[in-house]
Amino acid sequence: MPEGPPADPSRRGLLARAAALSGGALALGAGGRARGEDDLSKNLPPNEPVWSRTLGAPILASPYGVPSKYEAGVKRRESPGLTRTAHSSVAFTPLQNLFGIITPSGLHFERHHAGVPDVDPHQHRLMIHGLVAYPRLYTMDDIVRFPSVSRVHFIECGANTGMEWANVAVPTVQYSHGMLSCSEWTGVLLSTLLDEAGIDRRKAKFVLAEGADGASLTRTVSLSMALDDVMVCYGQNGEMLRPEQGYPLRLLVPGVQGVSSVKWLRRLEVGDAPWNTREESLHYVDLMPGGVHRQYTWIQEAKSVITAPSGGQVLLDKGYHEITGLAWSGRGKVKRVDVSTDGGRNWRTAKLQEPVLTKALTRFRIDWTWDGGPALLQSRAMDDTGYVQPAIRQLRAVRGTRSIYHNNAIQTWRVDASGEVSNVQVL
Repeated sequence: MPEGPPADPSRRGLLARAAALSGGALALGAGGRARGEDDLSKNLPPNEPVWSRTLGAPILASPYGVPSKYEAGVKRRESPGLTRTAHSSVAFTPLQNLFGIITPSGLHFERHHAGVPDVDPHQHRLMIHGLVAYPRLYTMDDIVRFPSVSRVHFIECGANTGMEWANVAVPTVQYSHGMLSCSEWTGVLLSTLLDEAGIDRRKAKFVLAEGADGASLTRTVSLSMALDDVMVCYGQNGEMLRPEQGYPLRLLVPGVQGVSSVKWLRRLEVGDAPWNTREESLHYVDLMPGGVHRQYTWIQEAKSVITAPSGGQVLLDKGYHEITGLAWSGRGKVKRVDVSTDGGRNWRTAKLQEPVLTKALTRFRIDWTWDGGPALLQSRAMDDTGYVQPAIRQLRAVRGTRSIYHNNAIQTWRVDASGEVSNVQVL
């Protein structure tokens, strides 16, 4: 992360510092770009700004639209040293800079096991075999001819917030919760393809999905999920998948840890038992107290996080602020989000912004008047099954501190009297 400019107690100094830190949205908009004194005096009303005195860029100056140059700081970021190689690393979504619930395709988090393959859609095939009456080999042209659906769902890596199990490890919400994104996905229900293949409903219990990347990543999915809302997707946010999101075809298992949503999907095998592949026996298992390993933790439980104010940001003045963030549950819809500004002693119920969808991100908002003193900001989600997001001490009582995966504990941001926001843990 870039270092901030030298300390300056003035309001302009706070603006510059907020812009330099991750998530300068509180200061100068989503891009967080600070301007010099000369620029401000030249272009502020009542002066006529320079961009109003000449022609702008012509149409199709950029045939595929890109963000403004002033938003260049809004980007995915990799955590240095997180993995041994960039081909199996993570790029985190800048949650602090986003609005609503949809993640732009170019900012959707990345997690790969062997890099991003360059898949030719004309040569790509999807094979369905195993306990089926009619094995199939589909081209992409075949797939897009099936009846399609479009649905909004989140994808969250099972390791999201994993660095926070024992102690505070990262400064911003991009690094603490940024292995999370939400898109509108378009494709074919997996149940449609399995029905055409004629699954053996007496014996079939599971489906194995395999990707076409160099790791041939494979994951087991229960048949009950496969016949429910699992999708075989080729579209994301109104266009074809991006290469890093599985182009030209991926699996989407709503509400389940992201590794199950296999990218570059090439094979589906129907069987009568889990396969216990490498990513199911050596990785993506929960290290429980007493040395026990818990396998096949499917669901991403109810979770929430405040994205503004959040770590690395600066409150410029005391007075009115809107606290906003995201909540989600792999079991269904978010029913309620409570917010505390005093570390969990008192709670108020936030407003849920429409739409509130099943297994999708939900935006929440609440008014707050900051008195200029220290504050501890927290959010707590409840889903429509009645599950309530736990405090870190409650989660540790069950799971211990040796886990990597499935940390859905309440997150705390500390606001200092200076207005600076940092990551802390309140037990």
